[in-house]
Amino acid sequence: MTELLSLLAYGDAGWGDEIIGGVLVTVSLSLATLPVGIAGGLAMALAKRSADPALRLSANIYTTIFRGLPELLTLFLVYYGGQSLINAMTGATGLPALTLSSFVSGMIALGLVFSAFASEVFLSAFQAISPGQAEAGRALGMHRFAIGYKIVFPQLMRHALPGLSNCWQNLLKDTALVSVIGLADIMRQTGVAARVTREPFLFFSLACVLFLILTFVSGIGISRIEQWTRRGEAAR
Repeated sequence: MTELLSLLAYGDAGWGDEIIGGVLVTVSLSLATLPVGIAGGLAMALAKRSADPALRLSANIYTTIFRGLPELLTLFLVYYGGQSLINAMTGATGLPALTLSSFVSGMIALGLVFSAFASEVFLSAFQAISPGQAEAGRALGMHRFAIGYKIVFPQLMRHALPGLSNCWQNLLKDTALVSVIGLADIMRQTGVAARVTREPFLFFSLACVLFLILTFVSGIGISRIEQWTRRGEAAR
């Protein structure tokens, strides 16, 4: 038992520092992807509510594609296809060659998937808001932007938060996929440690524990945010 625990030591004697680095990469990737996914999901939801049929069709095609494709396949398309596109563009324009990093590829791919699912969450949240509130704002002489910012958006986020929290949990789990393109996340580091030490059960069990801890901490944070968004209801 002591020998197994020594494999988790920090420094040259164990794999603790590498695994901690993997946790930081996983958390960084998730946090970097979150605003991209939320912004994309909100944009797609607004496009689906647009009066322009072409815009609605484009948004529906987008969400159908990225909700239907496996996340791993989306990651491969972005990582390899994106690099090929960059090479073609730089070759045609004579610009220096650029490399699409694993981190950026993972952020883009996971952001595309997140936004596709988040768009449905935002669409449902929009439908939960009574149209009469915007009409009341117009009757009071409020500008369209002020109505959206002060009336619609706060309620939109409150209604969308439970669905977005599920998207966030899925995002955390999907970060494990980026290990296949060489990003040193939790799965990559524990996988390397398992092969080198020949202790796969130990290190993959540790990966399970780490993901469960991240999920638990996220759940606490999301609960606090939900309480904060409903503070006005509690006061009544």
